[in-house]
Amino acid sequence: QVQLVESGGDLVQAGGSLRLSCAASGIIISRNYMGWYRQAPGKQREWVAHITSDGSTNYAFSVKGRFTISRDNAKNTVYLQMNSLKPEDTAVYYCTTTGGYWGQGTQVTVSS
Repeated sequence: QVQLVESGGDLVQAGGSLRLSCAASGIIISRNYMGWYRQAPGKQREWVAHITSDGSTNYAFSVKGRFTISRDNAKNTVYLQMNSLKPEDTAVYYCTTTGGYWGQGTQVTVSS
């Protein structure tokens, strides 16, 4: 079955960087849509970025220029490099793929 396991979340100061990972099994990431979403306390889950099977990427306006999504096909892993972090980036970050599969999430906390 499909499994997505996120990691890399942490507590970081504003202006810092983190790299999140999403290790996939049961699917081949290079043949599927892979997305990152986030959910802050008391807010709805929101789309952050995605990468399609042809390698095209897209980003939410709030993270464009600061976050970069990429994938390592050999490791079947998707990454989210987050730079210039802001307190408003604080959220649980989730990985998702075609078919509506979700990981368990990883907590990112940005202190001011």
